[in-house]
Amino acid sequence: MIIFKAEIERFAEMGEKTGWSYIFIPQVLANQIKPDCKKSFRIKGKIDQLNIEGMATVPMGEGDFILALKASLRKQLKKEVGAVLSLELEEDKDFKLEIPEDLKLCLTDEPALIAGFLKMPKSHQNWYINWLNSAKTEVTRTKRIVKIVSALDRGIDFGEMMREGKTLKN
Repeated sequence: MIIFKAEIERFAEMGEKTGWSYIFIPQVLANQIKPDCKKSFRIKGKIDQLNIEGMATVPMGEGDFILALKASLRKQLKKEVGAVLSLELEEDKDFKLEIPEDLKLCLTDEPALIAGFLKMPKSHQNWYINWLNSAKTEVTRTKRIVKIVSALDRGIDFGEMMREGKTLKN
């Protein structure tokens, strides 16, 4: 477990990360959590006095990482950009990603689909699962399962799937 303080920062212009609020975790600290890791990994611990688990770090190159802070988390912390947080973090080795039963049934119909899904980094699997689980109606959930299965069958990633069919506004 490492203990440190960090300021909440926000990306101005950073491609898909534009507008993200985050905590910067420099290489020296990241190496104390998970030595010599250059890929995303899950952490658990405390941010201020709020317990967290299963949060994914995002690699930024040169061994540095960020920890994205969703608006809902910042609201719980009652903190925004510029605020300093106390962190107690360690690798979350117990994190298990649960594939929803309805999605699992559809993917296991085709061995290549489930194999492709399971080969993806856990963070990418999580994007699909969170998007599916955020559906508010059964109709929307079904449409999302169809879209996920189709994307995996065609070998496109989550971002490409989400951009499909969207028109650019001038």
